[in-house]
Amino acid sequence: MRFRVGTDVGGTFTDLWVYGDDGRQAVLKAPSTADIIGGILRAVELAADHFELSVEEFCASIDRFGHGTTAGLNALLTSSAAPTALITTAGFRDTLEIGRLKRQLAGLTELEIGDYRNRGRWPAVVPRQLVFEIGERVDSAGEVVVPLERSEIDRVLDLVAAAEVEAVAVATLWSVANPEHEQRIAAALRERFPQLFVSLSHEVAPAVGEYARMSTTAVNAALGPVMSAYLRRLDEALRQRGLAVPVVVMTSEGGVVSADVVSDQPVSVLMSGPAAGVIACREIGHRLGHDKLLTVDVGGTSFDVGTVVKGEPLMRSRLTIGGADIQRPAIDVGTIGAGGGSIARVRDGALTVGPFSAGARPGPVCYGRGGTEPTATDADLVLGVLDEEDFAGGTMRLDRAAAADAIEERVAKPLGLGVLEAAWGIRQVLDSKMADLLRSVTIEKGHDPREFVLFAGGGQGPSHAWALCRELGIRTFVVTPTATGQSAFGTGTCELKRTVSRPHYLRLPGDGEIRAEDVAPLAEKLAAMTAEAEAASTAGPAQGERGELTIRRTAAIRYRGQAHHLDVPVAEELSSPAALGKTLRCFEEQYEALYGTGSAFREAGFELTGLRVLASRRLDGQVRPAARDELEPHGTRGVVFDDPLKPVDCQVHRTAFPAPGQTVSGPCLVMFPGQTLVVPPGAVARTDELGDFVVTLDDTEDEGASR
Repeated sequence: MRFRVGTDVGGTFTDLWVYGDDGRQAVLKAPSTADIIGGILRAVELAADHFELSVEEFCASIDRFGHGTTAGLNALLTSSAAPTALITTAGFRDTLEIGRLKRQLAGLTELEIGDYRNRGRWPAVVPRQLVFEIGERVDSAGEVVVPLERSEIDRVLDLVAAAEVEAVAVATLWSVANPEHEQRIAAALRERFPQLFVSLSHEVAPAVGEYARMSTTAVNAALGPVMSAYLRRLDEALRQRGLAVPVVVMTSEGGVVSADVVSDQPVSVLMSGPAAGVIACREIGHRLGHDKLLTVDVGGTSFDVGTVVKGEPLMRSRLTIGGADIQRPAIDVGTIGAGGGSIARVRDGALTVGPFSAGARPGPVCYGRGGTEPTATDADLVLGVLDEEDFAGGTMRLDRAAAADAIEERVAKPLGLGVLEAAWGIRQVLDSKMADLLRSVTIEKGHDPREFVLFAGGGQGPSHAWALCRELGIRTFVVTPTATGQSAFGTGTCELKRTVSRPHYLRLPGDGEIRAEDVAPLAEKLAAMTAEAEAASTAGPAQGERGELTIRRTAAIRYRGQAHHLDVPVAEELSSPAALGKTLRCFEEQYEALYGTGSAFREAGFELTGLRVLASRRLDGQVRPAARDELEPHGTRGVVFDDPLKPVDCQVHRTAFPAPGQTVSGPCLVMFPGQTLVVPPGAVARTDELGDFVVTLDDTEDEGASR
């Protein structure tokens, strides 16, 4: 038997999805470990046991090993990245310190912004004493204004030697127009310091704007030694156990690339886990005929939300993490600290849930690992949603009495409530926080949530989906058998993707004629970029995955005078003035959809600032699991829905991968390994041909949309 494997490392659990070529599949969970690799190897051992193989036999039978990692993100957030120096054009030493007007507030919530102690929370990625100026200058046309002398290079290299750093970022002014000076500096660095990780701005972030380009390059350099060492250790550990194929890693953009590519540009995988979950849901939604999706992943630590419109996930061109602005394309995923491990506390007479999490160790009180503060998982156990004897696929037994005692002591008594009322309050607060994030990614961006189908993922997503749908007026939600490891499923099944980006500045009149001489350079550059992206998509691990190739081209466009752009699909490869005009009209449609009818202002004229080509190569062969399990009755259990004083008796069903064509009516629970689907009163859940539960809520549930 041959296997496809996907892994994703979360704050609480490390998930592994495995699919055999006979149609059998499984989702396994192991507690995440501080070194990350330990949790992955433990999950691999569980998978081997599941298929009754030795670890060596299992690893030797793997055709694809996909991986989503938080190693780079953790290093950036905990300031444990490698010591890094920065070389930049003379006169621009303070660019990282100055940043933008809101650099010290970037990435903070509204509540955190109101706390003055958070000002200055994030230092610059590279401290000022490690920023070295070099005498050189290139103008916006790529012409050399101040030549780069060898003596200048040697002088700066002496400063680097004295700094004792592990990485160097090189970001000179207008290197995107002429990268020669950066290339000469890099060649000298690599010759003198072969052990250093060197990152060049024209390769990492080829876009106009020196601050974002410099910040991105500095982050990439700082993460380079960390990610290279991590991926090398992971590869060695898996090869020692028999893995013969290269590890492919999920990027923030929603595709996998080889570990070698990630080692060169680790900044591309900072949000790999959440991106994988969105891509997995997009594929399932496409199969079910839905092109407007809200994807939610409720894990142990965080709540992640993605949006799919017209079959494609919404993207963003910039991330802010740990106070650093990162100019890289990424799936637009909203995240808050709300999950099963979110801690419930009473402060000044008010109940709060999250953002602090109990994590994997000690975890919720009911885990019995030393946790003392009640969490959302403890509340769900007390409310009857979770089963004491069958949690995480039967690998853990939960302590309901300990959870109830913690809730009583820490929440119920301070608020003067009963235990069930306090547990219900914890869930209400958590659901409200999650619903607010869903509104921000839909209503605040011009979308009506009632037009979407919600895809519930993560270990806690299937049990909270009904409440989130009710809050937003959504009629349908979907829970897959792999929902508890949806991101792992995504890393094991998604396309190989390579992106080529180039800056290209062009001013266009709002009501004038587009000239053919303006279009010709665009078409020529796009053709070259397309050839480069196609070649990259067939290299490395793609040689063994000859699936269908898809090319997507976009242009970054804004109105003249604006600072931000929209990425717009390119019409007919910009082969004519008419095609460019069609692309501009598409920009205006997107603009009005985002900012409201009448907000477009063609009279200002347009600015095209860059081009991007994305090459995607699908994995050969579809995943068609052998869904075969009939729902097994498992007694009844009282579950609290809307009235904590009146638990509702629910029929409980058990399954792993349900057979198609089964129907259950709410109120009931469907227990999978690692997840529990809650079907509320009045709702109906049906399984499709691949075992996915499609849940339709009663019309009366729509009343929540008006609240």
